[in-house]
Amino acid sequence: MTIPSTASAKPVIALAMGDPAGVSPELTAKFLDLPEARDDARIVVFGDRRILDGGARDAGVTLDIDTVKTPAEALSRPGNVLVDLGNLAPEEVDRGEATPAGGRFATHNFREALLMAHRGEADAVTFTPFNKKAMRYAYEGYDDEIRFVADVTGFRGKVREFNVLPQIWNARVTSHVPLKEVSQHLSVDAILAEMDLTLRCLAESGIENPRILVAGLNPHAGDGGSFGMEEIEIIEPAVAEAKRRGLNVEGPFPSDTVFLRALKEGWHAVLTMYHDQGQIAMKMMGFDKGVTMMGGLPFPLCTPAHGTAYDIAGRGIADVGATREALRLAIRMARQRGRFAQAAE
Repeated sequence: MTIPSTASAKPVIALAMGDPAGVSPELTAKFLDLPEARDDARIVVFGDRRILDGGARDAGVTLDIDTVKTPAEALSRPGNVLVDLGNLAPEEVDRGEATPAGGRFATHNFREALLMAHRGEADAVTFTPFNKKAMRYAYEGYDDEIRFVADVTGFRGKVREFNVLPQIWNARVTSHVPLKEVSQHLSVDAILAEMDLTLRCLAESGIENPRILVAGLNPHAGDGGSFGMEEIEIIEPAVAEAKRRGLNVEGPFPSDTVFLRALKEGWHAVLTMYHDQGQIAMKMMGFDKGVTMMGGLPFPLCTPAHGTAYDIAGRGIADVGATREALRLAIRMARQRGRFAQAAE
């Protein structure tokens, strides 16, 4: 595997075009037109030139990008490059609909981007929004991106989804599980593992001395056991053990005020116990800036947190803000990992 790019070089970012029936083609074109994509990174796009050109027309941008057939050719070019997989004709796209053709297109692009990073040829991966229904048409059992990454790369380590805004991160102990099963998945060890991973990912994004607030599970963080015992029996012991280990964490705090406290006091992340406990707060604070980052992989993987927006596909009005933040985070993490790798040699 090659050494990741250092802070003095442009990191290579592998970009997978997402669902063609939504705003992904338009956002890919807008992504490539960003100053950061031109000046701060080398972008290798995986997709179909015809679909990208359609997205550029929708976005009202003129793209200056070379087209090649293989990742090896892309690496030999100095600027941004499209690896044209020739994998979807424009007439196969049904705007606003999840289709098998769209799912095959997105999974193919994602697979190639992941494999490029897995081979050490890219420093980070990003993608414009997928539609899970379409992905399942093409890849049976597609639960989420974490499962797909593991299947493609063979990675078997711990991976967790983070939601990121410029002012704060959200980590969670459980993710895609039914609400009635959340408490069954909570343990001191599980919470400590999430704290460790969160602190590591914050550091890799360039944050020095990262700090985490921990949310409770129950109303009023259990109110001394009146509304549940998880805080007393699981969460408080986990926080105490983390502090004993020297980690900068505090909690648990009621989930209806923990984000207010974190923002007011300058904490870097909130660790929540389940999916919507943090997602609602994060999307209220910055839906157009939110990034989803997969932490724990051998390479950073970042994407806008919003979906495919089928209702506005082809209208040229998709907001590029979250896509831009995903690129910025991928660049920061790629450079930071490069610095760590260089220091370790």
